[in-house]
Amino acid sequence: MFDPKFIKLEPNQYALKYKKGLVDKEGYGISFFYNATTASIAVIPTQSTNVPFVYTETTSDFQQINIQGDITYQIVEPRRIIDFVNFTIDSFTKKYISTDPAKLPDRIINITKVILKKEIENLNLKTSLKNTDLLVDAVMERLEKNKELKLLGINILGISIIAITPVQETSRALEARTREEILKEADNALYDRRNSSVNQERTIKENELNTDIAMENKRKQVKEAEMNVEKLMQERKHMLKDDEMTFNIKYEERRKKLVNSFAENEKVISESKAYAIASVMKAFDQIDPRTIQALATVGMKPDQLIALSFQEIGKNAAKIGQLNITPDLLQDLIHNKNER
Repeated sequence: MFDPKFIKLEPNQYALKYKKGLVDKEGYGISFFYNATTASIAVIPTQSTNVPFVYTETTSDFQQINIQGDITYQIVEPRRIIDFVNFTIDSFTKKYISTDPAKLPDRIINITKVILKKEIENLNLKTSLKNTDLLVDAVMERLEKNKELKLLGINILGISIIAITPVQETSRALEARTREEILKEADNALYDRRNSSVNQERTIKENELNTDIAMENKRKQVKEAEMNVEKLMQERKHMLKDDEMTFNIKYEERRKKLVNSFAENEKVISESKAYAIASVMKAFDQIDPRTIQALATVGMKPDQLIALSFQEIGKNAAKIGQLNITPDLLQDLIHNKNER
């Protein structure tokens, strides 16, 4: 029988057309007619495929962890994988006639699980939880060297580990320990903050004390400077007083000498005058008193002569019996006195 069919493939699909057990046509994204009753067609998808996975593994310290991630692979050698996996499609329904294509992701996941298990067994719980990147690199390196994947013509494009979490009991224990560490760090932070505050307060007080000491030293220096200035002023005053006293002493000494000299001069003058008077008196002793009195009246005015006459009359009043003095005489004397 002849049952013609037409098939058109996508660019990321590799087709193999078999006729009588031999490859009649092959290629990426090809289209062709075929006889559904005699031809056999295998379609291998070559696009990248992402497969998620979730594993439960045990670390080196016997702690169970859950590993969640995904792996990306691609069939790069379709002619090689066709020898191990049946990608033949039904000519009428265009669906795979075998479950092999659907099982291929599981095979890759199982290979990854075996490698991941060996890596986890070499790590303890904390290292597994913290060093995800190192775990990914180690698993990726071993996948690239895996012989089964090379035989299948599969290339692992990448593996991602989304989360590694411990089981619930372990997670609670870690949370409790971590919580205690956080609380301890909080207490330490509070202690450090209070200690820092105390240190800062002590520093402030020390600075205040140092400032007070410095101010006291400044005041002391100012006081000492004022005392020194006052001392210098007192010394200057004493020096001025000493100079003044020295000057006064010298002045008084000179004045004393002057007075002594003046007294000596006065003494000499007095002695000269006394000698002169004594000489005159000595000369008068030899002259009659009446003659001296007569000489004294030389040049006298009339009133003075009259007064002298009254003086002589007074001396000889006992010898005078009666004396008449006219008013005219007295009036003339008074008149002459007023004129003078």
